[in-house]
Amino acid sequence: MNTIQSESKPRSHMRNFGAALFSVAIGIAMTASAMAADTITLRVGDQKGGNRSLLEIAGLAKDLPYKIEWSEFPAAAPILEALNAGALDVGYTGDLAFLTVYAAGAPIKAIGGTRADARTQAILVRQDSPIKSAADLKGKRLAGTRGGWGQFLIDATLEKNGDKIEDATFAPLGPVDAKIALVAGSIDGWAVWEPYVSYATLKDNARIVATGEGLTPTITFIVASDAAIATKRAAVQDLVQRLNKARLWSLDHLAEYAKSTAELTKLPEDVLLSAYTAQRTSPVAIDENIVKEVQEASDRATRFGILSKKLDVGKAVDRGFTAAANLN
Repeated sequence: MNTIQSESKPRSHMRNFGAALFSVAIGIAMTASAMAADTITLRVGDQKGGNRSLLEIAGLAKDLPYKIEWSEFPAAAPILEALNAGALDVGYTGDLAFLTVYAAGAPIKAIGGTRADARTQAILVRQDSPIKSAADLKGKRLAGTRGGWGQFLIDATLEKNGDKIEDATFAPLGPVDAKIALVAGSIDGWAVWEPYVSYATLKDNARIVATGEGLTPTITFIVASDAAIATKRAAVQDLVQRLNKARLWSLDHLAEYAKSTAELTKLPEDVLLSAYTAQRTSPVAIDENIVKEVQEASDRATRFGILSKKLDVGKAVDRGFTAAANLN
């Protein structure tokens, strides 16, 4: 009896160490197996020339430990609608458009994202327009997306210039219709973002009279449904990491990125290169600074009447997906 109880400590430690290694190996194998199972499929909303093409050209769409079911949409708004309806797991949209849908009760969270130079949000006018600066926007008919960057930039620009929101007429138009309206002269100005800004200035000779510098965070969020966060977290986490790496890759390969996207979207390559160079879009971690910055924009949007109620942005995000991210 005493002999069995007095087994040597080194042998006992080796057994414990071996058992621990075996447990770790089993855990890794089970995680990999679960991720690779046919039941793990991420339904991801995208736009032509968006995240799917970025992952592919960066070489990060290979050897996925899960499946991606891509759905292509013409704009961010229907992506958010599909997320709200439970038809998608992950999407990509501007900060204010996300908050507008979140404020309406959509079961979604921002889990990652990118930042572009705020000057790449701009209010454009025709080359022959008498409008020379933001001070001339009072009393004019200005178009932009309702509940998103366009409407916010118009309101924020008017406020910065000491005017009231009511001092201009807001025309809620999407980018395609607004572009046509500006060229036709049925609107006086158009608040929009890249690559529309570069296209309008390079191809239509439009002029920039105001930008989002100092007015908007210009954050585009990776958004996931609460259900996907709860049931497909490992796969969603991996996708976020790949998108961040792909975005960093693009910063060192702007010409190659523009060429590839031009082939997919049929947009002029020089327009895309101009847009990408100006934006310098970089991944961001959802940290305290981002939450604070977006909270300030959210409060202003509530004051402008863009958001239906005051929001706690901290509750609209899940910081765990980028908490330990190395984005340098």
